[in-house]
Amino acid sequence: MFGTLSDRLSGILSGLTRRGALTEDDVNAALREVRRALLEADVALEVVRSFTDKVRERAVGAEVLKSVTPGQQVIKIVNDVLIDTLGGEGEGITFDAVPPVPILMVGLQGSGKTTSTAKIARRLTDRDKKKVLMASLDTRRPAAMEQLAILGKQVGVETLPIVAGQSAVQIARRAVEAGKLGGYDVVMLDTAGRVTLDEALMAEVAEVKAATNPHEVLLVADALTGQDAVNTARAFDGRVGLTGIVLTRMDGDGRGGAALSMRAVTGKPIKLVGTGEKTDALEDFHPSRVANRILGMGDIVGLVEKAAATVDADKAQALAQRLAKGNFDLGDLRTQLQQMEKMGGLGGLMGMLPGMAQMKSQIANAKMDDKVIARQIAIINSMTAAERKNPDLLKNSRKKRIAAGSGTSPEAINKLLKMHRQMADMMKQMARQKGGMLGKLGSMFGLGGGMGSMPAGMPDPSKMDPAQLAELQKQLGAGGGLPSLPPGGFPGLPKGVTPPAGMMPKLPGLGSGLPGLGNNPFKKK
Repeated sequence: MFGTLSDRLSGILSGLTRRGALTEDDVNAALREVRRALLEADVALEVVRSFTDKVRERAVGAEVLKSVTPGQQVIKIVNDVLIDTLGGEGEGITFDAVPPVPILMVGLQGSGKTTSTAKIARRLTDRDKKKVLMASLDTRRPAAMEQLAILGKQVGVETLPIVAGQSAVQIARRAVEAGKLGGYDVVMLDTAGRVTLDEALMAEVAEVKAATNPHEVLLVADALTGQDAVNTARAFDGRVGLTGIVLTRMDGDGRGGAALSMRAVTGKPIKLVGTGEKTDALEDFHPSRVANRILGMGDIVGLVEKAAATVDADKAQALAQRLAKGNFDLGDLRTQLQQMEKMGGLGGLMGMLPGMAQMKSQIANAKMDDKVIARQIAIINSMTAAERKNPDLLKNSRKKRIAAGSGTSPEAINKLLKMHRQMADMMKQMARQKGGMLGKLGSMFGLGGGMGSMPAGMPDPSKMDPAQLAELQKQLGAGGGLPSLPPGGFPGLPKGVTPPAGMMPKLPGLGSGLPGLGNNPFKKK
């Protein structure tokens, strides 16, 4: 998400940092480029004007123009205004009401309402331990109710039995009554949609709201529709009163203008974002983290949270014990590659690592994508158990057999073996390393043992509140002894908002470079 906007803003703002001093004309020229970048990202014109006015008001002050590092000060101001535009503090779904808490899902047809309903129900069930009942109020779209019932079985959430001939209001009342009798904590009401806004749609939604008095009214909007999503939000908010927004298909929107506009125009918080088709592809919307990622600063806390949510504790403990003994075979490498896949692959990790946004051209030239990981896993899967434990057995005849079985080539197998040898050496060094941020972050990836651990008494990051997560980010940045950054560090990032030098970790599965690529491809850049 925000790929296009991130590229443009990073380039514009990094140009300011190369100047020893800034004049008011320099700031105005940069803001003209920022304005153009925001408009190209499909941000609403009124939001663009407000954004640039706020930045100019703060940036042309004496404290910036006479600062030792004026360019970095301007970037910090842009970061702060971005956070304000996106909503300041993130807000989630609230449950401070008498159960069953009704949640009304509204939006246009094709925006992903039904899928988002199932995603949220799964999230509430798995993470918040709520007993959820889903009900489809869509009596017009063919098989709409059956679709929700199938999704309910997939995510393990109960759905209201289908009764033919009932209206949307009757179904909604029956769902709330069933929620009370069944002891449910939450009742999710999936309303009907239309291709476009019309009076019949609005009247039906208004009737359902009056009949159920929902605690949350969530608009599901497709991020790819750009300014149309903003117009839809205005219309629904004016008629039924929204409490929050769920943006879908954020993984496919490189511009991100809808997210920047909707919060500023409607005043309603973006609570969740859909990042894929799977039922677990749903994330909280954190304005500060999103702003950091737009400006290429990464999201270390989000990376740690994702690691904590996906790591297999038993496998992590077993791997930690093996590493403590200096063992790291090809089976262990496969485990780490599979862990990377669970965390979103190379693309997901790169977006969350500081400084990587400005290396996209190098990454593209190196032909790095998630297929690299899949090919590596396929090669290891084509080996026998004995070959995984002892790579020295892999002579030419065996390599030809493995290449045929995995659909690769002996050269690809040689690259994998070279990477494994490098990683085995690195793992031995990491196992001897004590403390430091790498040890703390490594333990979150299932590489505990002698690599250091989280501070005593530290709770599970996936269960922390925002204040605790902020403290964790400070602690992660406190260690030392990390691999050096690319030449020049993080170009164009202010001291007040960039992670400390050395925060770039060598993640499991990346070795001394990246899967299948050997050494770091950026060293010569």
